[in-house]
Amino acid sequence: MMKTKLFLLFFFSLITMMNAQEQFKKNKEKETYKVQKSSEQWQNELQADQYYVLREKGTERPFSGEYNLHFEEGVYACGGCDAALFKSDTKFDAHCGWPSFDEAIEGAVSYNRDLSHGMVRTEILCSNCGGHLGHVFDDGPTETGKRYCVNSLSLDFDPSKEKN
Repeated sequence: MMKTKLFLLFFFSLITMMNAQEQFKKNKEKETYKVQKSSEQWQNELQADQYYVLREKGTERPFSGEYNLHFEEGVYACGGCDAALFKSDTKFDAHCGWPSFDEAIEGAVSYNRDLSHGMVRTEILCSNCGGHLGHVFDDGPTETGKRYCVNSLSLDFDPSKEKN
């Protein structure tokens, strides 16, 4: 009797989770961004590893990214559409292996609940093109308390843009 109840509880929890994931996918399909391109267009414009991160929500290996320990003044922009995302004065070394920022430029990033890999996280995307950037966590060391953990492959850097 107890095993049957546990099985039913597990079964209904699984069904509920699958329905939530399906609803999430449907909502994502309805989202529109200023930059609209087909998968083929993105593949032609991005390098294979950039496409994997930006369009397929992949992750680069920790400590392998070009911007992990990069601290020049300028602006970090989306590698897919060149929209400004983070100012260099918001970057810090979180010792996590990926570029980390404590604040995004206002309106530059959108947020989605990410239930993948058995975790509950907040995914960050470029608000202009929907490109996957990484995740944001509430464990940052600054007064914002945020740590935007971003893949270098999803970024470009422009030293000529002003910090303000």
